[in-house]
Order: sequence, then C-alpha cells, then structure tokens
Amino acid sequence: MQQVLLIVDVQSTFSPPEWLVDGIRLLSANIRSFASVELHDEQVTPFQRQLGWHPAAEDECLIEVDQVFIKHGYGQTAETLEAIKRLGVERVLVCGMQTETCVLAAGFALFDAGLTPTLVTDLTVGSSLDRSGQLGIDLWKHHFHHVTTRAEILAALAPTETS
Repeated sequence: MQQVLLIVDVQSTFSPPEWLVDGIRLLSANIRSFASVELHDEQVTPFQRQLGWHPAAEDECLIEVDQVFIKHGYGQTAETLEAIKRLGVERVLVCGMQTETCVLAAGFALFDAGLTPTLVTDLTVGSSLDRSGQLGIDLWKHHFHHVTTRAEILAALAPTETS
C-alpha cells in the first residue's frame, strides 16, 4: 500500500513528550514523511487577540522528514495537501500534537482533498484538555473511521519471510 506520514506540529513550542518524538522517529525512518510546523503570525491567525497566547514565531520540527511545511493556525496548507496528492498515495498516516485540534483539522483537510487520512493512535498526544488524546481519537473514528498503530504499520512494512 502506498502511504505517506504526516507529522503534525511536533515542535518545541508544544513540548512533545520524549516517547512521542522517539516513536515518530522510528516510524518516519521507514516511510516517506512530511511535517507541519505551526508558527505565529498575528496578521494571519489572531491567536494572541482571541486566545491570549500564541505559538512561537520561529520553531522547527523535532523529527527529520522529507519536507516541512509551515502553517499559521490549526489547518494544513494548500501546499501541503498538493504535495501529498502529487504522490498518488492510498492513505495518509497522521500523528502528532493536539489530537482533538490540529491533528483532527489535518484529518478534515486531507479528507476534503480526497485523501484517506488514517490516525496513528499511539503516536498522538491531546491538548491540555485531554493529554491522553482519547477525545481526538474518538472524534477521528467517528468522522474518518481509519486508525492504526505504529506496530501495525511497521509489521506491514517488514519483508515477509519465506521458508
């Protein structure tokens, strides 16, 4: 199955746990990977005015990937979606920070672009509202149905042994 990994906002601003960074690194080393990094530009997305906080104006992805896309706000950019669509993949594996907000927003953008978003449930962390990410996982299952785990992906990528 042709697939790509989209890593959402795994950057210093959001203080991802080390287990998440390590787990995504293991997966991204075995599959073509893109990442989004959310940067603050009040002229584009009014985080400070509306929410009283904002992400950093400069930051970088904590995972080595094939390409990083900068975004301002919750959703993915048209550039990101076009790059993924050009690959002709069957599904887009999604993992990262803020399961019920930015990760879920990525799912909607991918779905609306005609792609098949698939959440990697053990490589996502929720917001401060629900660090377990379970709310986001439940919403993902409701809207997109497709979920998997890192172990399932790695098992499918492993070459089969013949006797």
